[in-house]
Amino acid sequence: MSDISVAAERDDNLWAAALQSRSFVIGVLLTIVFVIAALVSFFWTPFDVEELAISSKLLAPSSTNWFGTDHFGRDIFSMLMVGARTSIAVAFVAVGIGIGLGVPLGLTAASWRGSLLDEMIMRGNDLVFAFPALLIAIMITAVFGPGAVNAIIAIGIFNIPVFARLARGAALSLWTREFVLAARVAGKGAVRISVEHILPNILNLLIVQGTIQFSLGILAEAALSYVGLGAQPPTPSWGRMLSEAQTMISLAPHMALFPGLAIVFTVLGLNLMGDGLRDVFDPKTRRSRT
Repeated sequence: MSDISVAAERDDNLWAAALQSRSFVIGVLLTIVFVIAALVSFFWTPFDVEELAISSKLLAPSSTNWFGTDHFGRDIFSMLMVGARTSIAVAFVAVGIGIGLGVPLGLTAASWRGSLLDEMIMRGNDLVFAFPALLIAIMITAVFGPGAVNAIIAIGIFNIPVFARLARGAALSLWTREFVLAARVAGKGAVRISVEHILPNILNLLIVQGTIQFSLGILAEAALSYVGLGAQPPTPSWGRMLSEAQTMISLAPHMALFPGLAIVFTVLGLNLMGDGLRDVFDPKTRRSRT
């Protein structure tokens, strides 16, 4: 049997296992709903999210305004659609920064394990870990001002040591394997071995962790927007919608209910998808749950 046939069979087995994972299926369905809402918001929303209609403020959910209106008369359902776009974009780019910088650092530290370079990289990670994303955002906005870009930078910086530690720990266990030793005997350098042999074998771990960090990125973006450090008006944000709703909770509880549910179900969907992917990539955990 050729290598292509073996790879295709392995992919089919992974896909079949994924479809059998209830967590993965539910997570994917929940995630797809919010991704579709974000994509559709580029072309259409039931109402203009920047249009104020004071005469229609604080309306309860109805057939016209499915999720009601806020204190400025804006349609909450439309704002949630655009807010999904904001949250997904911030989290996606922030996770990309974490992977793009953290994984190379982790692979470099593993290939130079025990050296001064390894020690410098890991101690730098410890330093970044000492500052949560919110504190990093406060420091950045103190210099450059609040905004979605600064929120991306803050969350991305916090993600770097997460992926660096994961990549280093997973790579260390592979550097003593026979196929890596054979590559070294063949004259391949550390960089080439890391790219051609180490990275493909830890890719499943990075995918699972990326899914989890994506959900945490959405939570972090909502938290930063809640305290005024994320996306700025008039761009809708789930976190800022919750912040604006807290003074209206007794008059219009739907203002807080629907943004809160959007955050809960999006994060839940991503976590379930990550949990399902972990089961798919690690058959031992799947067997332990059956």
